[in-house]
Amino acid sequence: MKLIVGLGNPGKPYENTKHNIGFNVIDELAKEWGVTLNLSKFKGQYVTVHRPKGKVMLVKPLTYMNLSGECIGPLMDYFAIDIEDIIVVYDDLDLETGKLRLRQKGSAGGHNGIKSLIQHLGTQQFNRIRVGVNRPPAGMKVADYVLSKFSKEEQPIVDEAVEKSVKALQDALSQPFIEVMNKYNG
Repeated sequence: MKLIVGLGNPGKPYENTKHNIGFNVIDELAKEWGVTLNLSKFKGQYVTVHRPKGKVMLVKPLTYMNLSGECIGPLMDYFAIDIEDIIVVYDDLDLETGKLRLRQKGSAGGHNGIKSLIQHLGTQQFNRIRVGVNRPPAGMKVADYVLSKFSKEEQPIVDEAVEKSVKALQDALSQPFIEVMNKYNG
């Protein structure tokens, strides 16, 4: 079984914020597949979908970003999901808004959700799609910035990035991740 994880924060105040772009990608993929994340286990909301190449689980941890590993580690253990079968989608301050960067491994790069995953999974070696949200303007705290919504000008760029992420995820279900990386990394 493949596991696709979108990182974000649960609750209305966090909807459509920069930090929740991973949730947005999961929601868009679920919508495209005609499913809803209506099951819960290990502090996460999920659905399992039967696709032509096998089962795929879509997950949104409900632990808040900084504790994402508390959901994903036990979920992977319970369902016996191998580390090479996981893809994590999340926001990245070091990429310009809307830019995608796919990687097979790497450090947390200051991202607390990824730090938590690395801690709970015991490795940095997992597939990921980083979606650029840019750096905060001078004088603005990072926490305030990532919990803010995209501007009217940014929204079409973000919508396109979400669509591209969904396509990359679907490609990754039938192609080696390295090939998908080569296709989507600019």
